[in-house]
Amino acid sequence: MHLLITGGAGFIGSHISPLALEQGHRVTVVDNLSQGLRENIPQGARFVYGDILRPQSWAPKVGPVDVVIHLAAQISVPASESDPLEDLRLNTEGTLRMLLTAKDLGARQFRMASSAAVYGDESCLPLKEDGPVRPIAFYGWSKYTAERYVFHFAELEGLEAIVFRLANVYGPRQRTEGEGGVIAVFCEALAQNRFPIIHGDGSQTRDFVYAKDVARAFLHRLASPGPATVYNISTETRTSVRELFSMLARVAGKRQDAFRSAPSRPGDIHDSVLSRQKAKNWGFTAETPLADGLALTWKYFLDRESEA
Repeated sequence: MHLLITGGAGFIGSHISPLALEQGHRVTVVDNLSQGLRENIPQGARFVYGDILRPQSWAPKVGPVDVVIHLAAQISVPASESDPLEDLRLNTEGTLRMLLTAKDLGARQFRMASSAAVYGDESCLPLKEDGPVRPIAFYGWSKYTAERYVFHFAELEGLEAIVFRLANVYGPRQRTEGEGGVIAVFCEALAQNRFPIIHGDGSQTRDFVYAKDVARAFLHRLASPGPATVYNISTETRTSVRELFSMLARVAGKRQDAFRSAPSRPGDIHDSVLSRQKAKNWGFTAETPLADGLALTWKYFLDRESEA
């Protein structure tokens, strides 16, 4: 299959593209490199420089595709609160433009990265796909609205559509900005012998899922995706930020009190853990234990720092 990956030079794309090539797919990456890096695109993948808000400037160069994997987005909760119009443009308008482009390129399937942020700060955990959706930040609203556009467009055009609500993704090559970047922030600070910041009292909890597991999810059942629907991609394991830091400090050989405290940030959810049952019924399970993923991620940041 020919896969078009928007935002494919970013963190998650850097894990999807190599796996897709390994599975024998053709890969075209479209990215404007505002957040992604050219070095994240593996040899064997075609790179087209382009912006999702202006597909007319690059889509004719791509040719027919089978599947669009839509990753390009604004990913920062604080940025969405300070500039909600830009967040709306990139996450909602950008998705609609990619749906229209998918149709123009003859794609039969569209897969989109959404977020656990759509659920908001719900107390009934683990969060299920058919449960309440009450975002508490513009970022969550823009991603949820984009989901609705995906499914409405799919119904109108007969497009096979899958939306993945991702838990907090982590792993090698993650940048320190954006939703889910706390592990990257901790790793970078510790590798540079700095004290990272923990916002709030550290009791807030998250569901951390390793990037290579997320890549497997995006490529799972490409030939037979089943009905248009949304899946959580998660471990269904709840870990507090303080517990996370303690685990990472042990891996890195650092003191477990080697952090600074700061006030909670507006728009931050206190507790988030996603049910993985629906994805398991679809045949997908995240396999990487947090301890193993942290060790691999720490090694990446330590190696990067030593090469700097």
